[in-house]
Amino acid sequence: MIIIIKLTIIIMTIEKSILELILPEGILEWFDLAGGDRNENDLRIILEEKNLPPITEELKNKTIISKGFKEITITDFPIRGRRTLLTFRRRYWQAEGQIELLKRDIPLNFPGTQLEKEFADFLKEDGGRKSGLANFYRQVSSPPGQRI
Repeated sequence: MIIIIKLTIIIMTIEKSILELILPEGILEWFDLAGGDRNENDLRIILEEKNLPPITEELKNKTIISKGFKEITITDFPIRGRRTLLTFRRRYWQAEGQIELLKRDIPLNFPGTQLEKEFADFLKEDGGRKSGLANFYRQVSSPPGQRI
């Protein structure tokens, strides 16, 4: 029984290490893998925010209630010839006696875009030179009839 538990922990650690290579840096600190799927054009990875409310000193002794999720989907670097979509299920909470909802300030996308920060920086650096990867992204992001 102990060997099975240790083996399970080792496998989970290896899987997490592999995910950390693919996902934006530090994302698994705040999110757990919740699922994923793929089709002809897209690879979708679904991540759910951990239930760790941002409790300030003034809220320390108040009851915190989970108020559900809102989803945000951003585009990341392509994987295996498919556009990569990261769907984040952002968690919201409400403190007892408060009207405003609480949420963590976790920057996921480049301001003003639906692109992951590093990916947006890469495309910005490309500056229209149409490098191989940037050109590939433009093709997989085109309407279905115009894709490669």
